[in-house]
Amino acid sequence: MTALLDAVAAAGERLVAASGRRIDFDPRRALSRHDDLTLAAPGEWSPNRHCRMVMCSEGWMAVSLARAEDRELVPAWTGAALDDEPWQAILAAAGGRTADAMVTAAVELHLPVARVGEASPLDPSELGNCAAKDGIVLDLSALWAGPYCGALLAAAGHTVVKVESDGRPDPTRLHTPQLDARLNGAKRRVSAEIDGAELRSMIGQARVLITSARPHALARLGLDEERLFRINPDLLWIAITAHGWRGEAAMRVGFGDDCAAAGGLVRWTEERPQFVGDALADPLTGLTAATLALEALAGQRGGVIDVSLARTAATFAKAMT
Repeated sequence: MTALLDAVAAAGERLVAASGRRIDFDPRRALSRHDDLTLAAPGEWSPNRHCRMVMCSEGWMAVSLARAEDRELVPAWTGAALDDEPWQAILAAAGGRTADAMVTAAVELHLPVARVGEASPLDPSELGNCAAKDGIVLDLSALWAGPYCGALLAAAGHTVVKVESDGRPDPTRLHTPQLDARLNGAKRRVSAEIDGAELRSMIGQARVLITSARPHALARLGLDEERLFRINPDLLWIAITAHGWRGEAAMRVGFGDDCAAAGGLVRWTEERPQFVGDALADPLTGLTAATLALEALAGQRGGVIDVSLARTAATFAKAMT
């Protein structure tokens, strides 16, 4: 954990330098959901007990079953009976199949499953020059990574507007209100339909857009690259995803724990991978995304910054070696 905290501290120094102002950054607090949340120690299971390391006939995978719809898909993934206990069904199937085969089948079902160590570090995003200097930050993201990026931009002095639809509220406010206060307390909250003209008008006036949905889901709401950059050619779009914004990776689902494992951000004990923290890919991605955004703003750049949870985790795992 010490090596990780050192890497996060170094990333925090880069963030502060990019912001051009003093930001109170605490590496240990940055990796915590909130101060009084008691979770189990990381190990074979993630601290929230939603994600588990699973040994296959060849290799390891991390499987998240936080959502009811994921548990319901386990029989289709493993071939188990509908009434079999999900984790027992996964363990039984994994014993006779490779991690690559299990992950490939899971991805086809849009399950949050990843092979341990599969991801490579982030590549620099290709950005263009732009004329815009000022403008609000629109935060359309939810949960932890995207909102943390927005919180850090607010701490750096930018006006951040968190946009929520009444039909798609950020569950953080309901389930973890203290974390919501940390991530969103310094933002102005507005309600708008995600697929409505009001939001597109706001995007037209924004300097930065933060999203955390897959590109095809946003495109169904009218928020595709072609349309949004036609509305606002100078937009800086922070696209946070599980495994990547483009190509086949853009279709994959993932959360902070399985994506941390995908990036190799684990510790090995007797040749078994163990989690090292709580959903670590989330805060690390929020920190990285905010830093890249600040650097792009300082250089008057626009375009899409592709920052995924899995590849961010791989970036930090590499920095720790």
